[in-house]
Amino acid sequence: QGRMWAYTVGFTVLPHVGGFLGWFINRKAVTVWYEKLKKPSWCPPRKMFPVAWTVLYTGMGYASYLIWNDLGGCSSKAIVPLGLYGAQLALNWAWPPLFFGARNLKMALIDILCLDVLATGTMCSWYRINKIAALLMVPYLGWLAMATCLTIRIWKDNPEQKPGKSE
Repeated sequence: QGRMWAYTVGFTVLPHVGGFLGWFINRKAVTVWYEKLKKPSWCPPRKMFPVAWTVLYTGMGYASYLIWNDLGGCSSKAIVPLGLYGAQLALNWAWPPLFFGARNLKMALIDILCLDVLATGTMCSWYRINKIAALLMVPYLGWLAMATCLTIRIWKDNPEQKPGKSE
């Protein structure tokens, strides 16, 4: 019982690690390059993103702990549900370096479309195991839907410059 709180905290904090690193590495690109992009009128204000991601990462992290705990740790039964979670988390963490760091809107779009599939698969696999954990993923999937639509619009409305062409 004494160590369980450490597992709870560890699983809950884990998603924040990649999110924080993504922000830290790309923070200058956000303030310079991103501000110049053409964005739709429904794009959330920049200040809303860290608040939203804090809530979403906390929910998904705690949900992953519930799944891990219900399946008895890293058992063979946990390979698929936690493997899907890990894969979608890796794609989640990959999006900021692709979008902000590399400024590769097409690769960021491909990444988030794959992320949508894996996050949905994660939630579906979790539903059989722990309905609360699955429901904790719903806000994340909603935000991903908005982020996917936003990525599509930014990709369409901001044609990438080919090397050698002036702006």
